[in-house]
Amino acid sequence: MDKSGTLSVGELAKRSGVAVSALHFYEAKGLISATRTHGNQRRYERSVLRRIAIIRIAQRAGLSLAELKQYFDKVPEKHISAADWGHLGQEWHDMLSERINMLLQLRDQIGECIGCGCLSLKDCPLRNPDDVMGKKGTGAQRLIQKAEQAKSE
Repeated sequence: MDKSGTLSVGELAKRSGVAVSALHFYEAKGLISATRTHGNQRRYERSVLRRIAIIRIAQRAGLSLAELKQYFDKVPEKHISAADWGHLGQEWHDMLSERINMLLQLRDQIGECIGCGCLSLKDCPLRNPDDVMGKKGTGAQRLIQKAEQAKSE
């Protein structure tokens, strides 16, 4: 850390446990930012360490960097207040709860399908004749429908 309290990219990588190339990638995606010295070296505020910790946690929870960027855009980059973190946490809570419900449903239903060798495809919940479900959107549409039905009940 230099006299101004900022970190070089190497120091940030060491303290955060993230590769320098990943830090550059996060910066290119707008998730973190740096100032530049007169010698064009990157310098990061210490608050970036918290953002990187959140990025790593969010990625482990299955959030994409694009989703994370949307959330980060809603809070100030430096000196995030407890209220800002609370609001962000509530949004994540709702989104993660929805994902958890979908994963639980998948977990409970996938065992019936793996290796079943279904001879009666009309009963298979994963069957998608003529890509009918593809017209409704991308992803596991039947699972999404069931999750939405369960949520509304």
